[in-house]
This record gives sequence, C-alpha cells and structure tokens, in this order.
Amino acid sequence: MIDISGHVNAGFEPVADAFEENFAIRGEVGAEFCAYVGGECVVNIWAGMATPDRPWAQDTLVFLFSVTKGATALVAQILADRGLLDVNAPVAAYWREFATQGKDRALVRHILSHTLGLPSFPEYWDLVCGDDAAGWHRTDEIAARLAAAPLAWEPGTKLGYHSISYGWLVGELVRRIDGRTLGTFFADEVAHQLGLDLWIGLPVSQHGRVARLLRDPDPAAELLRVIWAPENPAGAALFVGPERRSPVDLANDPDLWTAEAPAINGVGDARSVARMYAMLAGGGAIEGVRIVSEASVIAHSAEQARGTDAVFGNPSRVALGYGRSTPGGMSLGPNDEAFGMQGIGGALGYADPVAEVGFGYAMNQTYMEPGTDRRPRALSTALYEAITRQGG
Repeated sequence: MIDISGHVNAGFEPVADAFEENFAIRGEVGAEFCAYVGGECVVNIWAGMATPDRPWAQDTLVFLFSVTKGATALVAQILADRGLLDVNAPVAAYWREFATQGKDRALVRHILSHTLGLPSFPEYWDLVCGDDAAGWHRTDEIAARLAAAPLAWEPGTKLGYHSISYGWLVGELVRRIDGRTLGTFFADEVAHQLGLDLWIGLPVSQHGRVARLLRDPDPAAELLRVIWAPENPAGAALFVGPERRSPVDLANDPDLWTAEAPAINGVGDARSVARMYAMLAGGGAIEGVRIVSEASVIAHSAEQARGTDAVFGNPSRVALGYGRSTPGGMSLGPNDEAFGMQGIGGALGYADPVAEVGFGYAMNQTYMEPGTDRRPRALSTALYEAITRQGG
C-alpha cells in the first residue's frame, strides 16, 4: 500500500486504484496525476518520493521534457488568435535573417507542424548539446545558427520531429513579435491567468521544490544513447553531445531549469498541465477566464501531417504544435479528437474536447519505452471508464 494524498471525487475512485497499481506493479517511485472533466477537477492525487529523502508533496515540481511543447504551442496559438501571427505567412516575415539557404519558402505552419526540415544545425555541439547545461542559455546565438543553417528537406514535404529546435524556433518568433521571451509570455499570459505552477525558465527561488528524475533501470534503455549519436539524424535532432550524456542527467541540472528551451525544459506539476488542457478542452476558457477563442482551438488542434517520421522512423501525427494519437505511437485516450504531448520518460498531458477532459501526469521514474508509457495509459483507461459509468 502506498500513501496517496489529494482528492478524488465520488465515482472516480478506480482512478486512484490505478494510480496505486502504478506503484505496486508498474515501477512508479514518485508521481502526481490530475484530471479535469467538464471544467471541474475530479482527481488530483500524488504519492511516493520526490527525492530519496523528500516525499512527493502538493507543491512538488518536476521536469516535464516534451510536455513543454504543448505550452509552447499555446503561446503561438494565442498570438495567432490575436492576429499577431499568421501561420500561413513566411517565417522570414517576422524573422528577416531566416530567409537564407532556401528557408525563404518556409512558413510558420511548417515550424508548428514539424515539417520545416530544420531539426538541428551543423556542428551544434560547439554551442549547445546534451553534455553541458550552460550552452542552453545562449538563445541569441542558437537563433542565429538556426537562421543560417541549411534545410534537411524542402519545407512541407516531410514530417520529422523537431525534438529540440522546435522550441527555439517558436521562441524566436514570439520574441520578434511580442518582445518578451516565450517563457515570460507564458508566465504573464497563461500561468498567471490560470493559476498554473508551470514554468519555462524556472526561477532559482523555486529550485528546492523540484523532484529528481531517475534513469530507466533497464540497461537496454541506456543503449539508446549509443544509437542516438551526434552523427545520426535522430542524435542531431536530440542535440546529443559527443559524451552522450543521459538526458535524465541533464534534466537534473539546475542550470538547465533556469534556461528557456521551450521544447523540453518546462518544470511544473500535473495539476497545471491538466488545467491548461482543461481550458483547451472547454473551448479556450475555464472558470470564466478565456485564453483563446473556440475557433482557434479547432484550428490549432486539427491534423496537419501524418506518416512515418523522417528523423526517428516512428509513426507520427501532428497538429499546429500539438500531437495527435497515432496507432503504435502516442495515445491520448479513446477519442480521436484529443490533442496534447508526451515527454520522454513518461509524462503526459492532453485535452479531449469530446469528453471535456484535461489530463496531466508527471513522475520522476523515467522509462524509455516507445509510444505512451503504460502508467498514464492505465490512468487514462480508469478515468474514461469512470466517466462512462457516470453517463459521460
């Protein structure tokens, strides 16, 4: 038995049972789960250990990896909804220096849909890579290198996950249009408005609340680092360094927490992820606070591309910055209209506008398995079974 804290609405007790089973049979160490249904928080529970000597608490934060991309997509969506960003415009209309090496033909839509063809740039490791957190603060230099880089394919002709560069590309557009960094924009326009404990660029004052990520105990998972070498397309897209440092080790470095790498370095809790997506599942508003229009939710969650990923080789399906469920890949519940993003190691967040679900799961024990981790899958199954029993 694990001591579970938080609250569970009547009828959703089986979700807590699945959460407990994650600890008993699925290798959970410390985690939080939150779900909104119809704009109401029906489950918010946490348990286990955040660090070897600190229990998971209500205010524990955790590094979210690519769950961050959903927050970044929302920033772009807000700018588009306000008429400040045209997703069909050339990137160079906002970022003049980008119009080199054939990138004058690149559209904002191509960045958001991972069809741009710029998952990395030449010899990135001399500026920023997974071996050292210090380089991740050099955003002006990174933007300049991306602007000067050649394309790997003609924009719009292939789908390939821009695992790291996606965040810097969107972030530079935000800075050019608004003047604020993406992390500051998110803090002002989303986190503050919705009461979220979710950061892209974590203040030092909050560092004592962060859980420590644990490596996958399966030795085979660590062998992936050998495959993801800098000279391989996947390794380059992941900005793997010559030393092939584990992404989990990098994510535990406080120097990375304070940077703004809007594809991967969000730090927050499951409640905030679920609440953000509950707002989107509710058509752009929650509890009287509107962040985006209902029309923009429909437009930005619509499928833009699908197929075999040109970088990683897995089945993929994307909207404008958000991911969509794919057979054999990411799973966002039973309804095809759901959209969101998963993080390497297990974290997951999504919106389901059909069931009006906002889903957030975060943990510290990473498992480098393909597709969506078995732990959030179990929670999702229990959640939707509870909704069905209540006639939802």
